[in-house]
Amino acid sequence: MTGEIVAISGIAAGGDGVGRLADGRAVFVPRTGPGERVRLRDGSLREHRHFARGEATEIIEASVDRVTPACPHYVQDQCGGCQLQHLAYPAQLAAKRAIVGDCLRRIGKFDVSDPDIAPATDQWRYRTEVTLGVVGAMAGFHPHDRPGRVFPLDDCHIADRRLMDLWRDLRDHTKLFPERLTQITLRLDRAGVRHVIAQSPGAPWRTADRLRAAVPAGDALVCWWHPMDGAARVVAGPETGFPATAFEAINPAMSAVSRQWAVEQLGPVDGCIVWDLYGGIGDMAVLLALRGATVISVDADEKAVGWARRRPEIVALGDRVRCIAGRAEDVLPSLPPAHVVVVAPPATGLHWDVSLRLTGEPVSRLAYISGHPATLARDLHRLSVNYHLRVVRAFDVCPQTAQVEVVATLEAA
Repeated sequence: MTGEIVAISGIAAGGDGVGRLADGRAVFVPRTGPGERVRLRDGSLREHRHFARGEATEIIEASVDRVTPACPHYVQDQCGGCQLQHLAYPAQLAAKRAIVGDCLRRIGKFDVSDPDIAPATDQWRYRTEVTLGVVGAMAGFHPHDRPGRVFPLDDCHIADRRLMDLWRDLRDHTKLFPERLTQITLRLDRAGVRHVIAQSPGAPWRTADRLRAAVPAGDALVCWWHPMDGAARVVAGPETGFPATAFEAINPAMSAVSRQWAVEQLGPVDGCIVWDLYGGIGDMAVLLALRGATVISVDADEKAVGWARRRPEIVALGDRVRCIAGRAEDVLPSLPPAHVVVVAPPATGLHWDVSLRLTGEPVSRLAYISGHPATLARDLHRLSVNYHLRVVRAFDVCPQTAQVEVVATLEAA
């Protein structure tokens, strides 16, 4: 079966092209696109019971949407950070619409067409966070086909230029990072302050001050040490209070667009009690409170909640916003009844107890925000017991990658 020619019919959820082998099984082939015919590399086929994975050695018939990737690492190093750079941007959007639509129909059991998608405000240089793996003495990105290795990173075309400038300054001073380093994360906070988070086991990071002194504008750099078995803490630099290890959108501009759309779809909330579950640092809570709602924002990350409580926008809203640190499923029994609910759960989706509460005691309106179409569709199917799906829209928060954010709004049946 090696060297088999495959017709690619679509893009799967992870960004791989998908086609059919001669025996009828689905085969996933990275860096291919719909309408292409490709020859599989001899020996590349990794067999599973119901599907297979392979690599293309030749593009026999190229898609009209195939383009030359802008980033040299995408081709030369098979960088795993992007999956769709070989496709023109309209084709990327079409693929993401199809991914979401397929999940809603196949997993959610909804009779819907592919949803509309809001294109990105910027197709490049939008990421405010990058994570580099460390293998031996080398830090860099992982090839998509060899995740146990890294290649030296020169530039990431989807990362903010300020982060790439920082990396080029840091990479000449890797000896000043902790011993047994496993991972480096670079982040920009909303004030433009640069953060570097070094993850390692063993002894704390004791050379961070020397690193700050060695790089340009190092006096404004915040260095964090993240032990493998504990919480991250600042070891050098100004204490801004920003929770650099808390979840935050990596494309702030597009996430603001999706949140605003979600709030508009919920309609009037003046005088309503709103639960903002998995509320993070309180962005949605602010939008809802400004529209007159009383918002209870819940998140399991204590650092994120602590930051939310200190944010000037939330302080100014007074008792219109209450931030609670705790798991949603644990906190729900103590909350007053809500008129409206917003959920933005992690990749695993809603905890079963949260789903049970929302279906057992339906609220009038609910918005579900997710970067994981499969678990979103699963949860929407569970919620459909007592809710009608009103509208779904996708948002291209991560151009050049297979990631897509989805907002669904529901109303009580």
